[in-house]
Amino acid sequence: MQLKRPARRSQPETIIALIDVVFFLLVFFMLVGRMDATSPFDVLPAQSTTGTDMPAGGVTVSVSAEGLLALDGTASDRDGALETLRDRVAKQPDLLVRVNAHRDAQLHNLLPLVADIDALGARNVMLVVTPAGQ
Repeated sequence: MQLKRPARRSQPETIIALIDVVFFLLVFFMLVGRMDATSPFDVLPAQSTTGTDMPAGGVTVSVSAEGLLALDGTASDRDGALETLRDRVAKQPDLLVRVNAHRDAQLHNLLPLVADIDALGARNVMLVVTPAGQ
């Protein structure tokens, strides 16, 4: 009795192994690669501290949501506040200047103020941030 063996079919070329390798390489390069623009120099972000007391002394410049200014709790116009700050910084260059802005204050009100304080020669400027809900 002669038994016929079934004809051998050629194995289909599996692409599964290639897909696995490509997927592995894709995941590897996504984990290793950088997706953001890199700076040509080191940039260390500011560090915040909570639960510590504010340094004593100095001057506090407050900015309202509408852009109004107050210097040490007294409402003032921008020119008057900067003139007072100019006199105090001239007498004491290491004077601590705290800038406390309302959370709804517009950036176009805050940034020029900080630039003007810097132009006065203030060396020690601190941005005060109050956590939400306080």
